[in-house]
Amino acid sequence: MATPLAAGEPCLLVDGRGRHYLLHLRDDGQFQFHGGTLAHAEIIGVVEGAALYSSAGHRLVPLRPRLADYVLAMRRGPQVVYPKDTGAILVYADVGPGDTVLEAGTGSGALTMALVRAVGREGRVVSVERREDHAKHARKSLERFFGALPANLELRVGDVEDQMADVAPDRVVLDVPEPWHTLEAAGEHLRTGGTFCAYVPTVPQVQQLREALRATRRFIEASTFEILLREWSVEGRSVRPDHQMVGHTGFITVARRVQHLEDTAGS
Repeated sequence: MATPLAAGEPCLLVDGRGRHYLLHLRDDGQFQFHGGTLAHAEIIGVVEGAALYSSAGHRLVPLRPRLADYVLAMRRGPQVVYPKDTGAILVYADVGPGDTVLEAGTGSGALTMALVRAVGREGRVVSVERREDHAKHARKSLERFFGALPANLELRVGDVEDQMADVAPDRVVLDVPEPWHTLEAAGEHLRTGGTFCAYVPTVPQVQQLREALRATRRFIEASTFEILLREWSVEGRSVRPDHQMVGHTGFITVARRVQHLEDTAGS
């Protein structure tokens, strides 16, 4: 049975032309747009997909936002990891229920949201951000999305290298400018067989990271790729790719942590 929308929740309103409006429901809130107004009180208590009408008679459909909807519409601080990349990171870093994930940097909290949902209640996410202002912004974004900080999420401020030994992660997921600085600590404290994943925007960063991974002799199965997203327009018999697409946003590099390769030679 569908659960009615409640005060304190994020809500996505979709108008008749498919435009999206993200809001957080409050008992005394008021939504205003070019097509009139709608009191939050008229949204609270209805189920998703209901037909509501603004003061000017424009139809609005309330939905709980998907994570992708929320990330693309939420208040921006630092650049977010796009949903197309988030999905690939979760799959190729093999993040799943019960995992302990060490993430850096937290940024706007977009990737953190996905990691928290992926590890489930039995898992744990420790997210580290070097900048205090970014950490504060991320905390607010996460609280808006979840209602309160989840019990399986811990936010820290500092350098991720300093957190490796304490966290002893199953997975390391990084969105930092110089991920190669973490490799010595990850080679020691990421569990054997665990996955290291880094997200960087430029080719020189990829090159330096891959060289550093080889030099540690603690990682194998390294792979670097990017995700391109192109939607298609489907109108009756007219089926064609859209004129615009979400192209390059970042490179994803993943690798598996092993025992020191010299220690395993000949085995």
